[in-house]
Order: sequence, then C-alpha cells, then structure tokens
Amino acid sequence: MKRIVPVIFAVALVLLVLTVSIGLPIYLRPFYYAHIDALGLDECSGFTKEQIRTAYDEVLDYLTLPGKSFGTGELAHSAEGAAHFADCKVLFDLNAGVLLGAAVVVAAILLVRKRCKLPSLRPAAFWAGVSALTLPVVVGSLAVVDFDRAFVIFHHIFFPGKDNWVFDYYADPIIRVLPQVFFMNCAILIGTGLILLSGCLLWIGKRRK
Repeated sequence: MKRIVPVIFAVALVLLVLTVSIGLPIYLRPFYYAHIDALGLDECSGFTKEQIRTAYDEVLDYLTLPGKSFGTGELAHSAEGAAHFADCKVLFDLNAGVLLGAAVVVAAILLVRKRCKLPSLRPAAFWAGVSALTLPVVVGSLAVVDFDRAFVIFHHIFFPGKDNWVFDYYADPIIRVLPQVFFMNCAILIGTGLILLSGCLLWIGKRRK
C-alpha cells in the first residue's frame, strides 16, 4: 500500500493538472469575449457583438452543462456542424469527468495520509510535476513549428474518420467567430496553465519542511 499509493497520487495529480489546464479556456468565457474586440470579430463576421456572445454562450452551455440542447443563437447551423459539436461534447464531458475523479482521488489520499501513516508524498508531487511539464514542451514544440498541421493532426486523432469539423462558412457561420487564432491562443493558455501548475508541483516536491 505504501508503494502503490504514491504512484496513484502522482498519476491523479498529472491528470488533475492536465484537465484543469484544458478547462481554462473552456470555463473562462471572458477569455473568448476578449477576442471579440481584439480580433474585430463583429466587423469580420458581419454579426453584432451581442449575437456573437449569445452564439458562443449557447454552444458552451451545450458543451459543458447537462441537458442543454445545441444552439448557436441567431446564427444558422447545419446538421453536420451540430454533429461535430456533439462529438466535441463527448470530449468535454470526458475532461470534466477525469478532472472530478482525479480531484477526489487527490483529496482522499491527502485526507487519509496521516491516518494510514503513509510516507511523504512530496516525491510523488515532484515526479508528477516533471511528467506534466513534458506535455507542453512536446506538444508546444510541434505547434510552434506548424500550428496549422498540428491543428489538423489533432482533429484526425480525436475525430477519426470524420470530416464534419471542416465547417462551411455559409452553412455554419459560427466558424466565422471562432477563428484559428483563437484556438491557437487557447493552446497557449493551456500550455501556460500546465507550466504554472507543474511548477507548483515541482516546488512542493522539492520544498523542505
């Protein structure tokens, strides 16, 4: 038990750091709102700021909240576009589920550590930080070299055999207000979150009492 628990703790920490980082651009909606003015999405798309925010909120509500129907506000959408967001919802639900599960495991181990006289978990935290830190380094290096290709590879991996993620500007105008630069900034935010949280684990792991 004393050998297995630190391993479980480290794995749970890595999953927690990863899912929390992925959740940053998902749950911090002001991050998207800031892009509306910064990128001039209203001028580029022909929609008002209110229409853009409403469309984005409806899509995010569908992706993150249970029991919500898919919608894009006043913007039209096709059956293929709705099907792609349904595929995305599976990934969003998976991320939320793993985040919650990992948080419960980490909290449970911390609560019973002293009662069960487990060894220090600092080494596990340190190696979890090292493991989580490799993700933004590897993925970030690929994205920096060619983000367009990395973007395509990502979709082929997570949506195998499907091409409904290639949106038609007229059938699914939501894509006009979701430019690729926004997704690139999402990747940067996720990478930044991974680096900061991994750094915290490294500090905790090396810190002495």
